[in-house]
Amino acid sequence: MNDPIPDSPPSTHHFASDDPGAAVPPLFPLPTGAEDRTAMLIPQRPVPTPDDYTPRRIPHLGHAFLFVANTGLILVLAQAIFLALSHAPHSGQTGGQTDAHTIISTLEPKLLVASMAIAYIATLIVSWAFFPLLWHRTFAEGIRWDLAAARRNVFKLIPLGLALGFTVQAISSLIPVPKSIPMDNFFRTPSDVWLITAFGTLLAPAFEEICFRGFLLPAFAIAYDWLSLPKLPIAHERWRATTNLTMPALIFSGILTSIFFALIHAEQLAHAWVALFVLFCVSLVLTFVRIRTQSVACSAIVHACYNLSVFLSLFLATGGYRHLERMTR
Repeated sequence: MNDPIPDSPPSTHHFASDDPGAAVPPLFPLPTGAEDRTAMLIPQRPVPTPDDYTPRRIPHLGHAFLFVANTGLILVLAQAIFLALSHAPHSGQTGGQTDAHTIISTLEPKLLVASMAIAYIATLIVSWAFFPLLWHRTFAEGIRWDLAAARRNVFKLIPLGLALGFTVQAISSLIPVPKSIPMDNFFRTPSDVWLITAFGTLLAPAFEEICFRGFLLPAFAIAYDWLSLPKLPIAHERWRATTNLTMPALIFSGILTSIFFALIHAEQLAHAWVALFVLFCVSLVLTFVRIRTQSVACSAIVHACYNLSVFLSLFLATGGYRHLERMTR
């Protein structure tokens, strides 16, 4: 079988060629040997010595499970604290239970967004400190954040995200969606909308990309390749000596990751399956960007601009969030 070629250094990856006369690079690096066509999500490194305990294929499923479990635990704790605070007695209140219910209903979207923001930030802080202890490399290197690639391609990524968002909005206007969905609760007052705009543009895209494209995408691909590994000594030697991820593994992982990406938004969209399928397709585009650029930061920029396009359309349609009643027309 052919030996795979090593991955290029991060500085050589381009989302599109900067040289007008140069050919656009292929989606996956082309192999030169008899092994399956591969793409590198993790850079090739020297064969480890007996004293080298640095894990080579990361993040694997165990790392992904730790990240997701940590996120869930912190989110539950944050929401429990805010729920307790929202039911605390309000001094000077004269309206009885009706006024208390009104106050809680008014604050609920803000408290929910605040609890999610705190949970996301706390999870990233813990992960930034914890995972380097397991990986023997920085958190950014482990998840392939690669901010340099995002800087090189920012003027290509922003239009891509905006175009994707406006295209999805045009398609969504043609598909059936329930008249009332849980997501509408975040668009009752201008302050709620401004808060969800900031959260949905700045924090949520980065966190979701780290979770889905930084952890789950490589983890599922690594698991696929391990389970499909031939039961031969030479195959296991090659597994230990390389960090290649095969194309079937990337395709499988991209589809599975996109299914989970759509499902976490199912409740917000009242389980409207057509809308969820559109989100599934959006996730596939984000996965393509992640693999094409080998940078989670690049897919995060596209994701953020995709969300921004939705809020920008709403901002223009409601006169700067001052006439939210127009959303129901």
